Amino acid sequence: MTGTTTVHDGRRDLGARFHDLMEAVVRWLPFGLSRVVAPSLLGFALINGFTFGVDLLLLTFFRGGLGLPVPIAFTAAYVIAFGLSFVLNRALNFRSHAPVGPQAGLYAVAILVNYLAFVLGVGSALTELGLQYHLSRIVAGACEAAFMYGVMRWVVFRDAKA
Repeated sequence: MTGTTTVHDGRRDLGARFHDLMEAVVRWLPFGLSRVVAPSLLGFALINGFTFGVDLLLLTFFRGGLGLPVPIAFTAAYVIAFGLSFVLNRALNFRSHAPVGPQAGLYAVAILVNYLAFVLGVGSALTELGLQYHLSRIVAGACEAAFMYGVMRWVVFRDAKA
């Protein structure tokens, strides 16, 4: 490593390595899935699977540990996890170099829509109907995954090499 390498260059290198790994894994997918699964979809699934785990851990802490009401616990866990998702997807998965400000604004609108429709709408409704709050969050998470991948790939990070 030379003295001219910056932190930004290091992230770009890590993003390229992450993308290369996702391409390699996609090539090995069975049943012809390698022809229909984009490397960015696999990367999104891995990153957001991880951040969803963070979301559930935080939800457990906020609801089970601190005893916060479900909507407040869902909200706090959601905001922290989706902030982490934005950073990881921008740097590793979509490898975007566009100005972060407009992307963060688009992402904020997307997560607000996602939050109202899926986290509070689906998650809270299922909890009110008697489903355990972790299971409610998992069902809501499945709905939001499809929405958020589309928004991130074709709206927020449209400049990306995905």
